[in-house]
Amino acid sequence: MTLASRALAQLATWRDLRQTVPSCGLGRAVSSAQGEVVHFHSERDVDLRLTDRAVRRFTKDLKGSGAIRIVPGSPWVTLRLDAASDVDLLLTLVSVALQAPQMWPDPADRPTTSCNDQRGAGFVKADLGRI
Repeated sequence: MTLASRALAQLATWRDLRQTVPSCGLGRAVSSAQGEVVHFHSERDVDLRLTDRAVRRFTKDLKGSGAIRIVPGSPWVTLRLDAASDVDLLLTLVSVALQAPQMWPDPADRPTTSCNDQRGAGFVKADLGRI
């Protein structure tokens, strides 16, 4: 079982989440009542949607992780699943993503943009100091 399939299987047990086809058309997605939360694009790369405020709130916590890529201007955070601890991080961040709209709402209430996979950027360690 790959790390992505392990994470997807665990998320499938969470109530209020369901597996869907991602809007970008690549891989599998998990959605909540608020919309798409996670896109599994490959066995290693996962995009997770957070509010801008949630990303800014957790910048310091995410800064040291080489498993995370943040694309400026995107509400999607990309995780590279290389170890079991990366799955644990993903599950924690999914929990944050589900709570973020209530805790850190986006005052502009912007429509969701395409996930990072559609932006054509390769996986690189983020420079979170610019956020």
